[in-house]
Amino acid sequence: MCRRAECLTMRRLLVVVALAVALLAVGGVALLPRGTDPGPASAPVAVAPRDQVAAAIKTLVERVERLPGNWTAWAELGAAYIEQARITGDPTGYPRAQQALERSLAVHPDGNALAHTGLGALAAARHDFAGALHSGQTAVSIDPFKAAAYGVVGDALIELGRYDEAYQAIQRMVDLRPDSGSYARASYTYELRGDLGAARELMDAALEAAPGPADAAFALEHLATFAFDAGDLDRAKSLVDDGLNRLPQHPPLLVARARIAAARGDVAAAVADYRAVVRRLPIPGYVAELGDLLAASGDRAAAQEQYDLVRATATLFTAQGVDLDIDLALFYADNGAPDEAVKATETGYPKRPSVFGADARAWALHSAGRDAEALPLADKALSIGTKNATMFYHRGMIRLALGDKAGAAADLTEALRINPHFSFRHVPLARAALASLGQ
Repeated sequence: MCRRAECLTMRRLLVVVALAVALLAVGGVALLPRGTDPGPASAPVAVAPRDQVAAAIKTLVERVERLPGNWTAWAELGAAYIEQARITGDPTGYPRAQQALERSLAVHPDGNALAHTGLGALAAARHDFAGALHSGQTAVSIDPFKAAAYGVVGDALIELGRYDEAYQAIQRMVDLRPDSGSYARASYTYELRGDLGAARELMDAALEAAPGPADAAFALEHLATFAFDAGDLDRAKSLVDDGLNRLPQHPPLLVARARIAAARGDVAAAVADYRAVVRRLPIPGYVAELGDLLAASGDRAAAQEQYDLVRATATLFTAQGVDLDIDLALFYADNGAPDEAVKATETGYPKRPSVFGADARAWALHSAGRDAEALPLADKALSIGTKNATMFYHRGMIRLALGDKAGAAADLTEALRINPHFSFRHVPLARAALASLGQ
């Protein structure tokens, strides 16, 4: 499930939560032009390790027990529960987060931008992007200088496919608080538009502004992914090693290291890193990716165990209010369940009409043999310039099914040019298809 297309979205969503209790700072920097000094960072957003979050929760619980009318502590407690769920991959903290945030609003219903921002972060974590937008806009209407609220608004607008509005919201966030978190979001806006040079520059700025090892690890993982996608495995490994020196055993960095090892042919090392990650953070995307690696290495039985775990963990997330329809659609399509894939996108795509939603819907329809319907959606997925190997591969295979050999060859070639290691499952299929076309 977490092939390059979905991972791009998932990684960005992981930082939404940390903004819920961010401090307000005033600064100024434009997303444009490139090559300029982004200016000083202030009040950067920390992504705390799990022990720090657990300690913060303990302190906040004690505080609200002593002072039940402390509305800011209730809001901070809600944000901490969401952050804990993000770090651990355990969504059972979401109901506690909602209860704490709603308690904050009950105590202080007027002018509570902090709680509304937290509710927006919670909605985004549950993939309720319409709800996230509503809460974020409410927070902005209360406090138009609250940078974190613009981050929630921007994230939601991106997932709703409203890109111009999203870019404006994130620009406003950067203007208000030019720090690690806002630079990371700005980087993503350029990555979406295919301007990878600007995306790297802004992620470099996020790294430079990082206030601690967790924030630095986040930026280094993204920079390593840029290098990996460009085929520079040595630089990618160097960046990953830097991140792991700062934050040992950080799951996203271990996944990045696993991908590099697999690309170099060291399957045993890659599997070891993936297993270390899924033991600690068993989110469906990482589990599915391990399954694909095991299947590609010939261990179908072990792969099936992981695919079964994807469904089990997805059930847990769904029970806690997380909408995984779009995320699971690609997994279903790739694993012989086209009816489930189509059904998931029928409900999921209208709620998440982004380029990634369009790609998922297109691939679901392709898996069901409905390629004529799939092609316009595959075109839409690439309509804003995103240089995503998975998306080009999907459109290439759809074109091939429709008999457009030239178009298929162009798309499949582009997918492998963008990233020759984009998928354990699909790279061999792309190469085989090109060979069948005489390429």
